[in-house]
Amino acid sequence: MGFADQRFNVNLSILFTELPLLERPAAAAAAGFTAVELWWPWVDSPTPEQSELDALKKAIEDAGVQLTGLNFYAGQLPGPDRGALSVPGEESEKFRANIDVAADFAASLGCTALNALYGNRVDGVEAAEQDALALENLALAARAADRIGAILLIEALNQPESPRYPLVSAPAAIEVVDKVNAATGLGNAKFLMDLYHLSMNGEDLPSVIERYAAKTGHVQIADNPGRGAPGTGSLPLEELLDQLKKAGYDGWVGLEYKPGDRPSAEAFEWLPREAR
Repeated sequence: MGFADQRFNVNLSILFTELPLLERPAAAAAAGFTAVELWWPWVDSPTPEQSELDALKKAIEDAGVQLTGLNFYAGQLPGPDRGALSVPGEESEKFRANIDVAADFAASLGCTALNALYGNRVDGVEAAEQDALALENLALAARAADRIGAILLIEALNQPESPRYPLVSAPAAIEVVDKVNAATGLGNAKFLMDLYHLSMNGEDLPSVIERYAAKTGHVQIADNPGRGAPGTGSLPLEELLDQLKKAGYDGWVGLEYKPGDRPSAEAFEWLPREAR
């Protein structure tokens, strides 16, 4: 097997960011890709004007690429925020306002995976209070995802870069996945296995794959150190993706790495064009 046996999509919130948002889908298509994913593009607004949603939808359709993954509103990404759904007050209210907007946008493009990022821990608020709020909001998100035939993704980030984010291990994220599925009875909450974040946490990646491939709904990759393209660091990404495939994972692999000091279009030399 190898990279040629995987299904890759491009995260347009970290690659092609040298271009305006509406030009990125066409740039990904020009680089040979047929599928893209996005963080919520409007960091200041969970409920953008319909004209903005329509313009992005048109750009994706005109480029001829498939939207395969979309984040719910998560605050300032990239930036200090890591999510909104467990942050009491205005941020969690924004998340709730975004749920149906994001789900409907995803449905309009046939996107079947929605990622809901936990929020940072907040001073003066008990962790248990944040976790109860998170479960309540994740259940709402799971029901919205189910309404459009989608899965809800729960992601572990890494402690060095996100020290206040509570889900910084695969088991922590899996625990939330199980709690959401128990709360809703829908079974559509899945693990987002980001191999870069897990490696930054020092986790045993082959063991994580062996234990959790069956509960994984999406995979993202970047090399480590540096969060660059495969081959720029020391992670055996080709071997790890082969192991995932052998374990039964046949979904998309999101390219969520930094292009480095070059245009994004030049950051895919590790992947033959016919494999994109």
